[in-house]
Amino acid sequence: MNNKTRGSSRIFNENEIKQLENNPNVENVTEKSITYSPTFKLAAIKAYKEGQTPMDIFLSAGFDVDVIGRKKPRHCLTRWRNTYNTQGEAGLLEEQRGKGSPGRRSAGELSTEEKLKRAEARIKLLEMENDFLKKLEALEKQKMQR
Repeated sequence: MNNKTRGSSRIFNENEIKQLENNPNVENVTEKSITYSPTFKLAAIKAYKEGQTPMDIFLSAGFDVDVIGRKKPRHCLTRWRNTYNTQGEAGLLEEQRGKGSPGRRSAGELSTEEKLKRAEARIKLLEMENDFLKKLEALEKQKMQR
């Protein structure tokens, strides 16, 4: 593997960026960072609470741990759980990087468009939760039939 690293940060090459961009659980990729979808973050937390390991969660979501780094799943889950525990679902639905910057509006000052975006993200999250629960129920039925 010819990935250059700076400290623990990984530099993604063009092919790796394309691969990551094709994953539906990724919102954005640069050569230095991955922005995961809020719905994936919440689904990952729920799966973790149900006993899945961070590595299993990322593998089943289609991530190549040789590309993102083997420590990334555990690191992300720890960060997301901390955010979830302090800020709830809202903390994961909104990108946190740069959050303390001046000029940022509070939730009460959101435009109609921003409110709509949040509502759409929440709907998507709830739909993913429903799908996740349906799959879990089907798996439990399969186990009962064995």
